[in-house]
Amino acid sequence: MSEARTPAQIEADIVRRREQLAETLDEIGVRMHPQTIIGDARARVASTVDQTAGRAFATVNRVVTDVRDGLRHPDGSPRLERIVPVALVAAGLVGLLVVSARHKRG
Repeated sequence: MSEARTPAQIEADIVRRREQLAETLDEIGVRMHPQTIIGDARARVASTVDQTAGRAFATVNRVVTDVRDGLRHPDGSPRLERIVPVALVAAGLVGLLVVSARHKRG
């Protein structure tokens, strides 16, 4: 069995619920304001860029470490049998770029 409420209790309940509804509507208004939406979108984009840049940095760092480790013996001394061919290929590519650049200018 429920207890009978007085008119004053009912009125107080209505006032309380009206205040809660006003707070909820204010919160929705803030969330739906264009500046809030833009700010949230910017934050998501910045977070995504940071995560992507972090993953790219980790990947590049891992590749550089793997290449560096491949060019050295476990004791740290250079592996000339691997370094010399890499240096020759790099020098050849630089030479091709220089010749190509001169060819385009001339």
